[in-house]
Amino acid sequence: MLLFTCQPSLSILVTLALSHFTNLEISTLIFLEPGLFLCQTYLQPEKMSLNNCSKSRPHSLIHLAGFLAMFSTFSFLSTYVTSLSFELTSFNPNDRRIIYEGNATCTEPVIQLTVNQRDKTMNGSTGRVRYGDLLHLWDKASGQVTNFSTHFSFVIDSQNSSNHADGFAFFLAPSDFPLPDNQQGRGLGLLSLSGNKPFNSSSEPFVAVEFDTWSNWEWDPPGEHVGIDVSSMLSVANVSWLSSILDGKQNDAWISYNSISKILQVNFTGYQNNTKILQNLSYPVDLSQLLPERVTFGFCAATGMYFEIHTLSYWNFSSDLQIDISPVPAPIEPNHTLTPPPLDHPVQEPGKKNTTGLVVGLSVGFLVLLLGVGLLWFGVKRMCNGEREEESTLFDPTLEDEFARGTGPRRFSYNELARATNNFSEEEKLGEGGFGAVYKGYLRELGDYVAIKRVSRGSQQGEKEYASEVRIISRLRHRNLVQLVGWCHEKRELLLVYELMSEGSLYTHLFKGKGPLSWNARYKIALGLASALLYLHEGWEQCVLHRDIKSSNIMLDSSFNAKLGDFGLARLVDHVKGAQTTMLAGTMGYMAPECATTGQATKESDIYSFGMVMLEIACGRKPIIPVQEGPPIRLVELVWDLFGTGKVREAVDPRLGDDFDEQEMKCLIVVGLWCAHPDSSLRPSIRQANHVLNFEAPFPTLPQSMPVPSYHVPSPAPVVSSALASSSASSTAFEIGQPPYSSSYSNTTDSSRPTAASAASSPSQTLLRPQ
Repeated sequence: MLLFTCQPSLSILVTLALSHFTNLEISTLIFLEPGLFLCQTYLQPEKMSLNNCSKSRPHSLIHLAGFLAMFSTFSFLSTYVTSLSFELTSFNPNDRRIIYEGNATCTEPVIQLTVNQRDKTMNGSTGRVRYGDLLHLWDKASGQVTNFSTHFSFVIDSQNSSNHADGFAFFLAPSDFPLPDNQQGRGLGLLSLSGNKPFNSSSEPFVAVEFDTWSNWEWDPPGEHVGIDVSSMLSVANVSWLSSILDGKQNDAWISYNSISKILQVNFTGYQNNTKILQNLSYPVDLSQLLPERVTFGFCAATGMYFEIHTLSYWNFSSDLQIDISPVPAPIEPNHTLTPPPLDHPVQEPGKKNTTGLVVGLSVGFLVLLLGVGLLWFGVKRMCNGEREEESTLFDPTLEDEFARGTGPRRFSYNELARATNNFSEEEKLGEGGFGAVYKGYLRELGDYVAIKRVSRGSQQGEKEYASEVRIISRLRHRNLVQLVGWCHEKRELLLVYELMSEGSLYTHLFKGKGPLSWNARYKIALGLASALLYLHEGWEQCVLHRDIKSSNIMLDSSFNAKLGDFGLARLVDHVKGAQTTMLAGTMGYMAPECATTGQATKESDIYSFGMVMLEIACGRKPIIPVQEGPPIRLVELVWDLFGTGKVREAVDPRLGDDFDEQEMKCLIVVGLWCAHPDSSLRPSIRQANHVLNFEAPFPTLPQSMPVPSYHVPSPAPVVSSALASSSASSTAFEIGQPPYSSSYSNTTDSSRPTAASAASSPSQTLLRPQ
């Protein structure tokens, strides 16, 4: 979109010149008012491909530069338009127009405003993103104020938890607007609040539109709401928001300001009876009386004691401050004779040409033109070379040769995958993770549907994961591993093509309501995952450490066969060594406790993650369980507590009712606890766990209370538990191990956290109700 100011007679000339000298197609020409028009354009892709840069017409660039130089002489004679306009349909970390503060990060193609990382807690987080250029809000000399409008798409996702906080906001503020120095979520990343004081308008002026998900009784209305804040967390106007935070659905908001009426208008989406609706809010406010001439603007979010994920996926903004800078002639008083000023040099004789000005003007114009053409040539050449350099440095040439010789995954072109996904449309998006989005696509050559993972552009970690995944999974062949069909790295895109798993992930079935899982399906999934991990640890030429085993990485086909995927964090190690010192990686709740101190990925840390998934399958609960008061409780602590008191039946997913095999359930829970043992030396190998799951070996003996990491037994070999050996299929036989049990044991991670025993003293069915 191009904005011009000129005489009406020149507007058509500008349009024709742009169309002739460039690869821009003119689709719309809109006259806003005399002397101001909008020219809407789009690029012709077949002409703008980087592969065709050398074929472009250099003389067109020269002509365009000359035309624009000539046009600039006339364009700003009467009205100076200081406008700011942009549209960001996706985000990447290399875009210098966006400034990140606090915990805000780019996980391409979206922005995460608060912590959403696999290795960090997500509460007590504050983040902010601002546009790099300041907005010229009003002009002191003329008194004129800008009109502006913005549209953005965002998601607030509590991951199905009813306890979530605190919210998200769009703001305008002075350029030195400070980021809060504390972790109080109630300030939404706008203010550092002390005590119960809700504002400090004198030192920190701002105007914001808040999407508040936690009601602070000191100043907020009850419930989730949208409010307009003027230098205070006490909203000057608010309305109840019919949000979709539990489901994590996308919302849209449109905010506009009219400089004539001084009305700040907010329109936003909500959900009622699972149907999207439009809500609105407005308030009269004179921004020129509150804020400086130039302001910064963007988004902020915060979490406090509870957490939620704040994601920004789209942002459009435009403003149109017009300042009249035409020279105004002094008024001529009537009945006075105008006397010309005295001449400092003689008048040139008629017919005598003064060529000095012409020569100087032509020389300066030529130099400016030459400089412009040089800059254009340099920029085009750099774009042409950039993609080739990027592709050549991402992988070793031997890697592509290796793929080309093999019979496994093949290389696809970017255009093939773009066609397969309808140009990566939102309608084809299956999901989104920390390092990219996954799309459904149809490849005509294969005659089948596939899943295409689009790795976040510009992310160094994303490139490493892409390279790791292609190197490792392309060599592996097992019925319980997601098959890599192909790959692509061109046009600054990193893409992986997998077989499409029609039933989605285990996570969506357990926690997102995709569909109930029968007990037969659950146990089949557990056996499939055990088989996959046995192959990775012992069945290939090298040991493969997955490092991110979790329910969302376990995919299901139409027969509910489990297939382990996402090898972006996987590493190869020798079978003898079996460990790798590396940066902390994985997902909170699934990471073995020793990883935080040793920094090592081992077979035992993979076994711990496997055990947590076993408990998820049996209990229908996430590894970390939020509670209304106090810190969240770990699932392994709660289940071990019930195991020690002989109440393991209370740990079973209530959605199953009585429709499960008690022996298999008992086996799954015991293996889950065994694999999630705090002491890594007392965990089984995946072969041992697999034997027990298939009832080829006796159950291990486990302590009645969850041990601390220093706990040891005389022999790690599994033996038959007397309590288990005498069990039958009756409900009383399902109560495992009932010796005396002490309800107080040490928690090695947080001495202030309530023990699992104290948690279990409350109604277990309440804690174990599926989210």
